[in-house]
Amino acid sequence: MARAKRHYILGQVWHLTHRCHKRDFLLKLKMDRRNWVQWLYAAKKRYGLVILNYCVTSNHIHLLVQDVGKRDVIPRSLQLIAGRTGQEYNMRKKRKGAFWEDRYHSTAVETEQHLLRCLVYIDCNMVRAGVVAAIPGHP
Repeated sequence: MARAKRHYILGQVWHLTHRCHKRDFLLKLKMDRRNWVQWLYAAKKRYGLVILNYCVTSNHIHLLVQDVGKRDVIPRSLQLIAGRTGQEYNMRKKRKGAFWEDRYHSTAVETEQHLLRCLVYIDCNMVRAGVVAAIPGHP
């Protein structure tokens, strides 16, 4: 069965998520999360990806981007980031097989309130998971 085409609308903000294969903790090491971030900024430089926010956890990522350039900026950026992150991890670990679980998931952010909720959701992701502590005096 053919995959559904993704729709990108100029100016549209997208909340993207991408999970590691089988929800494994393949990004548990700081060096692997840092590598993902380096490729994110390489995509920004190479393709003009507009990054609004991101979070890298041990087994998935969140990325908030805006589609302001050419049609294929977001998919090409994600292909670069995910591909290079997986390749480098597999080479270092002498591992074969998928690093990422299927394709990334994208959700259009349609209102300002939705944008604010996404920003807070991404920023608080690790607090909700119990990985980091909240700032004292803040919910």
